[in-house]
This record gives sequence, C-alpha cells and structure tokens, in this order.
Amino acid sequence: MRIIILSLLLCANLAFADARQIDDFQWEGVERIVAIGDLHGDYTNYMATLRAAGLVDAKGKWSAGKTHLVQTGDIPDRGPDTRKIIEHITKLAKQAERQGGYVHNLIGNHEAMNVYGDLRYVTDGEFEAFVTKKSAKMRDRVYEITMQRLAASDPEAFAALPADYREQWNLKHPLGWVEHRQAWDPAWNPEGEYATWVMDKKVAVRINDILFVHGGISGFYCQNSLESMTDKVVGGLRHFDPANAGILEDSFGPLWYRGLSEVEPTAAAETVDAILATHDIKHIAVGHTPTGGVVWPTYDGKVLMIDTGISRVYGGHVGYLEITPEGLFGGYPNGKIQLPSSQSELIPYLEKVIALDPDNAYLQERLEKLRHPAVPELLEEDKVLSGDADLEPGPKPVPICDTSL
Repeated sequence: MRIIILSLLLCANLAFADARQIDDFQWEGVERIVAIGDLHGDYTNYMATLRAAGLVDAKGKWSAGKTHLVQTGDIPDRGPDTRKIIEHITKLAKQAERQGGYVHNLIGNHEAMNVYGDLRYVTDGEFEAFVTKKSAKMRDRVYEITMQRLAASDPEAFAALPADYREQWNLKHPLGWVEHRQAWDPAWNPEGEYATWVMDKKVAVRINDILFVHGGISGFYCQNSLESMTDKVVGGLRHFDPANAGILEDSFGPLWYRGLSEVEPTAAAETVDAILATHDIKHIAVGHTPTGGVVWPTYDGKVLMIDTGISRVYGGHVGYLEITPEGLFGGYPNGKIQLPSSQSELIPYLEKVIALDPDNAYLQERLEKLRHPAVPELLEEDKVLSGDADLEPGPKPVPICDTSL
C-alpha cells in the first residue's frame, strides 16, 4: 500500500514538473496557485492576505518561488490605497517572474469604471493620492477651459450658472481629480499609467483546469473564447461609447455577472457544465460577490467564490484560494481547509471555517440557513452587499450556452 501511495504522489508531482504557458490566456503544469478576490483600496489587508498565503517576506517582497498569484480584479474604489496596491503588485509581478512565478491581474468592473469615467465609488483618499504642489493650478486651468467651452457652445446655460457654481464644481472635482483622470482615462491621456496598466490585463485566464474571471460567465458568453472577452473589454475601454457601453456594462458580461454566485437569476447547472466543457476545465473561480469571510464552493464545487471581503469596507475578512497537487483549499489567517466537492459537505466545511473565525456573525447566519434548507440559502442582504445593484440582471431569458458577438 505504501508503494502505491508513493507512486501516486510521484505521478502527481511529475504532472506539475514543467509549468508552461500555452498562449496569452492559458497555463498548465503550475504546481501552486493562489487566488485572491476584491481588494477595494485596502492595502493593509491586501498585505495581510499575501502574508497569510506565504507569498511575501517580512519586507513585502515575493518569496513564493514558482507560485502563480491570481488577483481577480476590483483593486480600485471604496478605499484609499488603490494606487499603493497597484504600485506594489506591479513590482511583485517582476519579482515573481525572476523566481519563475507569475502574477495575473484580471480586469474587474471597477478597473473598467475608473478607465471610462464612472467615478461613483472613488474615495477622497484615492484622489488625494494624486495630489501634488501643482494640483490647484491644474484644477483651475481645467475649470477655465470647461467654462470657456460652455460659454462658446451654450451661452444661455453659461449665463444661468448659479453664483456658487465654482464651489459646487470643486466638490465634484477635488484636488487630485485632474491627475487621476490623466492617469486612468485614455481620452485624457492615451498613455496614462493606469489606463495602460488595465488595458494590458486579461478578463479571464485558465491555469491548469481552473478558469479565473472577475464576475462570472453567463449563458450569453458561454462559448466566447478567453481572448474574445478580453478583446471586447479592452476595445470598449479604448473607444468608450456611453450610449453603447456593451460588455463593459452588461449585467450578464464577465465583469458584472453574479449568476454563478447564488444571485438571481442564477445560472442553470447545464450552463455551468457547458462552460466547463467549452474551456476544458473542472472549476471556475470568481470574485465580485462578497461571501462574508469564506471561500465558498457552489454547483458541487464547480464554481468557487473567492471574494471573501478582504477590504474593511466589506468586513476585512482575509482569505484566499489555494490550489496544489494535494487539492483545493480555502486559506485563512489561522489555517487552511480543504474545499468540499459536493453540497452535502458544505455544513462540515463551514463549521471548520467558523472555528477559525468564531466572531463572524455573518458566517453563523449562513450556517443557520444551511441547516434549515426550507429557508432560502442566500441571505437577502447578499444581493446588494456589493453596492453595485444598479446593474443587476434584468428579465431577459438567458440561453444555456451561446456566444456574444
């Protein structure tokens, strides 16, 4: 028996001996993968997650060798440290490559929103990160140009502006706003640092037998290739048309879709199976929908929800997904637990997670719902937990597996 076990372990290790990149969107033979969800401007908990997963040393530098790190998008908005996180993870990617590892940053809906100018969730701290000694003069100049254009194009509207209009305008355009747009918006600066950074990233990648994407894949995009989804998103960002935003604001698109994450209308089981077959995978890992502190498998483990709510805006629940030859694990500050592969194993799994985080009332509630299946498993507040409820899917029928052109 010992010989058989050793042989199986040897075969597993040989299968991961030579990691290789198949194309821009696919890797295989990667021995260890760590995936983390939405960060929303919380540098402290971002670093806490990297340390919990054993990815960085005491100085915050890459120490994980050939590990692949996947961050599934939504670094910006809601917290003040977006710029600090992007600067760090960009350096981390270079350090990882020198050791044979890799950092995959995926495009989330909030990266896209910052590029095309939906700034509803940008915090004061995020603008302040761009402030320099020249910020006041730059803002004054933008205001002057704005007023000149308005006076030329619509003299009546210009004449009707209230006496305190400049004060109102300043509130909507705090110091650092101009520099923020120059960095993020290609309409302001085609070579903007963060616009370029986002448009160099992917919407989805496949590593071994797992597909990673920010929101999810609906029946409308089931047959789309990984390349086509990225091309559609990046193309939309380069030439944004607010009257026809397409995939960028499609509630069934890969940046926004929640149907794989227990949010109505949920994806049909047949759609999940079709996605797995289309991409030759066993699992789909998604962020975007906070779980309240747990790496949560759905559809009998075929879908892995990894947005644990790392940012303190969502509770500050440090967590990550880890994949090794030994299996799939939910990682937490006090340990890691192997993920269940069927719905019948969810309760024991959640009990173990709660033992690591006994003060998490949300998980206690979730456990109670599981123990009483007559009550809907999804908590009502989950549906609006992200604050992005304005783009929830509408009533249009969803195909089992189609292609979005």
